[in-house]
Amino acid sequence: MDSKVPRHVAIILDGNRRYAKKLGLQPWKGHIYGVKKLNELLSWCRELGIKEITLYSFSIENFKRTKAEKNFLFKIFKEEFEKMKYKKEIFKNKIRINVIGRLDMFPKEIRKSMLHIMKKTRNHKNFIVNFAMAYGGRQEIVDSLKKIAILIKNNKINPNDINEKIITQNLYLKSEPDLVIRPGGEIRTSNFLTWQSAYSEWIFINKLWPDFTKKDLIDCVEEFNLRERRFGR
Repeated sequence: MDSKVPRHVAIILDGNRRYAKKLGLQPWKGHIYGVKKLNELLSWCRELGIKEITLYSFSIENFKRTKAEKNFLFKIFKEEFEKMKYKKEIFKNKIRINVIGRLDMFPKEIRKSMLHIMKKTRNHKNFIVNFAMAYGGRQEIVDSLKKIAILIKNNKINPNDINEKIITQNLYLKSEPDLVIRPGGEIRTSNFLTWQSAYSEWIFINKLWPDFTKKDLIDCVEEFNLRERRFGR
C-alpha cells in the first residue's frame, strides 16, 4: 500500500450483540465472533505496518450488564489471556500485550492472567496491543489526577509544575492514536481515550464489528491519508 500508514490505531469493538441477534442467537454469543475477528485484525495491522493498536474491549459501564453476559465474557477473557502464554507468534514477532483500565474490578484469576502476559511481553517492541478493559476515559483522567495529588503530597512535585506532560505521564496509556475507528453505526466517542484522542482522526463505520474486513481497515487508512491533520493550528 503506497499511502502513509498511521503508527497507532485505536478501535472501538462495537456491535457484537447486534451481530448475534442478526443470527438469531443469544446477544452475548456475539462476543465469540468478535474475538475471532480480533485475531484476524492483529494480523492485518502487522501486514500493513501499523505499530500499535488500542482496543476498547470492555468499559466500566459494561459491568452493569447481566450476570449471565458478564460470566460469559469473563470466561472468554480468562481463556484468551491464558492462550496468549502459548501463542508462538507473540514471542516470535516480539508483540507486547498491555491491558489498561481499572483491572482490580475483574475477578482475581482474570487479573492474574492479564498481569502474567504483560510481564512476559513487557520488553517486546515490534508491535504493541493495548486492551482497554474496565476502562473509561474520564475515569482514566481522574486516576491520573489522584497519582499527581500523591506526588504533590509527598513533595515530589509542586502544583505549579502540573502541565499536559505530567498528566499524560500518569495516564494508563501514554501514547496517542493517529486514527480511531468505530464500527457499529454509532457516531459517538463513548468515553474512549478522552485525553489521548484530542487530535486523532475519527472514522465511524456503519458496519458491525464482526463484519469488519481487511478492506475496511485499508479503506480507513486511505481515508486517514486524505485528511489534513492540523493539530489545532
